[in-house]
This record gives sequence, C-alpha cells and structure tokens, in this order.
Amino acid sequence: MLIKPRLNEENTMSYYGYAPYVPVAKRKEKAKKEMRKLAKKGIEIQPITIQGRIISKSFWGKAWCEHLEQYSDFSNRLPRGQTYARNGSVCHLSIEQGLINAYVYGSELYKIIIKISPLDKSKWLDIQTECAGQIDSLLALLQGKISDSVMQVVTDPKKGLFPLSNEIKMHCDCPDGAYLCKHIAAVIYGVGHRLDTAPESLFLLRKVDQNKLISKIKLPISDKPKKRQLKGELSDIFGIDLGDENSINIVERPIKKQTTRKPISKTKQKIRKRTIRPTGKSISRLRNKFAMNISQFARLIGVSNTTIANWEKRDERLILKEKHYEALLLVTDLDKEQAWEKLE
Repeated sequence: MLIKPRLNEENTMSYYGYAPYVPVAKRKEKAKKEMRKLAKKGIEIQPITIQGRIISKSFWGKAWCEHLEQYSDFSNRLPRGQTYARNGSVCHLSIEQGLINAYVYGSELYKIIIKISPLDKSKWLDIQTECAGQIDSLLALLQGKISDSVMQVVTDPKKGLFPLSNEIKMHCDCPDGAYLCKHIAAVIYGVGHRLDTAPESLFLLRKVDQNKLISKIKLPISDKPKKRQLKGELSDIFGIDLGDENSINIVERPIKKQTTRKPISKTKQKIRKRTIRPTGKSISRLRNKFAMNISQFARLIGVSNTTIANWEKRDERLILKEKHYEALLLVTDLDKEQAWEKLE
C-alpha cells in the first residue's frame, strides 16, 4: 500500500530524509533551552510576547506594520509571519542603529539579520522643517499624540521616517530560499510590537535624534527657587510630596533607629524630604523623559528589563523594594543629559 507523506507546518515531509514534525510545545521548550545558552554567552534576551491577536496597538507600531504591508514584494509573504509572531516564536529581537538582530524558532533556531539604511539627511531636514513648531514634547511624540498634519509627514510612504523597500536588506539562515521567509516576516511584525513599548527604537534604527522634532519653547525667567521648579516637574511625573504640610504621603518608609549617631549624607537627607507614589504610567513617563528604551532605563535604575516591563504594565501603585525606591528618587532629580551621563 502506498503511504502518502504528511506535510508538517514547516512544509517539509516527515520522512525520506526530511525533518520530522515537531509539536509547538516541544519547539517552545527547545527554544527556551537555546535562549538560556545565548544568555550565558552574555546576550541580553529580549523576546516578543504578544497577548491576544492584535500585534500592534500604538500609533508607531501600527504605522510600521501598515507601511511595510503596502509593498507588493512584501505583501504576499508578510501574513505568513503573523502566526509565528503571535505564538511566541520570536525568541529574541534587539534593535540597534541600522540593525535588527533576532532569533526565531521553527524546525530549528534561526538567526535573522535585517539591515536598515540611515534616513537620508535631506529627507530628515525636510521632516524637521514640516514639523517645526507642531510637536511640544518628546512624550507626545513617542505616544503618537500628534496632529494629523505631523502624522502625514512622518508616515508618508516615500518621504517619511519609515524605510523604503530598497533600504531594507534581510537574511535568515533557514533553508527557505525566499527573499522574505516567514521567520523574517515574524521579526518584521515583532518590530511593530516592540514599538508599542519602545517607540524611540524607530529613531535609533534610522540613526536620527527624535529630540530635533520638538518645538523649542522659551520659558519665562522665574524668580522662584530651583527647588520649586523641580517640584513642579517631579509632581507631573510621580506626584511628589516635597514637604507640603497639607499633602498626604502615599508611600511611607520607616526610618531605622540608629544605635550610634552618624552624620546623614546630603543625598539621603534630600530623599527623606519627599516621597513618590510610583505607578506603571509614571515609570513610563520618566523613561520617555530620558528618551531611553527599557534596557537602558533598567540599567539606570539597577534592575532587569523584565522588572521595568512588569512595572509599566501595572495600573495600581507599585510597592517597591527600598533600594529600587531610592534609585527612582535619585534619578527623578536628573535631566535627560544627566541621566545619560549617569548611564555611561
């Protein structure tokens, strides 16, 4: 009796020398083991984890996916990567200047490299000119809270921030001979999902400074002491109590009694004068204020990437360890330049 070969999800036969079918659960377990090996080599693993069927929810994430889907040479291939992106097959995805590195698990673990050309200088100057005076803050830009006119400029298919098809070079070490295999397609959608939480990565990828799109607003000179100016800024981010008698301390930290009298440093004295009530949104606002991605901000605070990601997902007030709480208090005094100096 003639037995017909069964095709697996990698479109290969299960015998006659071809790779056997591997269940999804088993593939995921093998992928975790491979990622642990890479982590031991010093690679900071940044997986793509999508909840539900919607891959991208933010302005920047949706715009990235919609832009690439419009290319005819991509359109018939990209949908094949959606399932891979949703089921967690993108085990690692990092974005650097002009470069996307990723690992996707199919029948085996495949390495994907996508190179993106820098944004043309003349095109970048045109974008700055078109957007001049229309974007008031970095937070508004990264959250996609921009006017329709600015939106049209930055998402213009030919003149906007997103790369043209000829500015993208892709490589996957899988046996599929197609220029855009499903593993690369999964990474492209993974980038869209990553832009939901780290929109500044798009500007990093195109090698441009997002701060150059922000309006230069001259503030009036104030006679108020610097501390009062800082109070206003910190209150906007965390809701900070700087010693107002009528305010309520949301977070109370008991001060340990000292058996011997030791002089308290100026830094600790400053910390004890105020409290903050950190939430996921306030952590995200502070990170965006410094124009840092999750990895950079995590190093600034002294925690893991997962910790920052988990903090930003929480709606209620965060109960933090004392060392993390004090680390947050210290960095809220910094401006963007000081924060990057501390990071370096």
